[in-house]
Amino acid sequence: MAKNGIRAGIVGGTGYTGVELLRLLAQHPQCELAAITSRKEAGMGVAELFPNLRGRVGLKFSDPAKAELAACDLVFFATPNGVAMEQARALVDAGVRVIDIAADFRIRDVALWEQWYGVKHACPELVAEAVYGLPEVNRERIREARIVANPGCYPTAVQLGFLPLIESGMADLDHLIADAKSGVSGAGRKAEVHTLLAEASDNFKAYGVPGHRHHPEIAQGLERAAGRTVNLVFVPHLVPMIRGIHATLYARLTAGPDLQALYEKRYAGEAFVDVMPAGSHPDTRSVRGANVCRIAVHQPRGGDIAVILSVIDNLVKGASGQAVQNMNIMFGLPETTGLGQLALLP
Repeated sequence: MAKNGIRAGIVGGTGYTGVELLRLLAQHPQCELAAITSRKEAGMGVAELFPNLRGRVGLKFSDPAKAELAACDLVFFATPNGVAMEQARALVDAGVRVIDIAADFRIRDVALWEQWYGVKHACPELVAEAVYGLPEVNRERIREARIVANPGCYPTAVQLGFLPLIESGMADLDHLIADAKSGVSGAGRKAEVHTLLAEASDNFKAYGVPGHRHHPEIAQGLERAAGRTVNLVFVPHLVPMIRGIHATLYARLTAGPDLQALYEKRYAGEAFVDVMPAGSHPDTRSVRGANVCRIAVHQPRGGDIAVILSVIDNLVKGASGQAVQNMNIMFGLPETTGLGQLALLP
């Protein structure tokens, strides 16, 4: 770590995960923002594009070809899928640690990744080295990692919700259901018809039912916990809100554990997972702007079906906040450093 803290660079940064990362790093007491790149916005002041950062971030966007990223301690990729894999090798070889907020290094099976993302992977050898950045599972490996694959938003909410059941061996792994809803910021800042106000407002729809690229990522994490294959039905939905994910998870129980006690024990000491009191129904606004996953567990009518409710802010614990959490771990800082923001109400 540099003398004055972590010298961090950001590749990309003009999208929603980028501005969220900037917001968090601008408040981080041990991080110095050294560079942020954008081909399209090169030369523009960051605060011109994102006025919420006025007075806090004085950087200008720089051309990626001219940015001195190799002088950084850590580089975040807040870019579309397929960008980090083209640039990560040179940075890692230069001794720079990397956190990819996109999906280039999340799926261990490169052929499966290529099937879902539709391009050939540029550096499969780094996939084998990359550590999946879910701190509640891989904390010790993250500490020493040169490259961290930051989890997706849906995968974060779903895995944290299911993991205690699966790790305990109490769930029927052949019949898992994840019914998840996301706000429109999960689609990114690019202009698309389905996220226009007139399209997304007053509307609620499922998408990706035949298959979604987050499915293999979720299954990979659950199978790692289970030690065997799982059968997961994952259905995402788009809801008319800006940010937030609500995942309702269903599992048939094969034994009769005290679900509340199981979850409280699993996440005891986890700063960013809040197991709520029995009977709770967490809502997305309770995590808006905060790096926390709130979970409630239910067993309706005492039957053999567990219903787990898991909520996160897709841009914070589901993306940039979790990336900062991983940075803290990698550089030996308390995990909560720079991440004490309370959720926003209303």
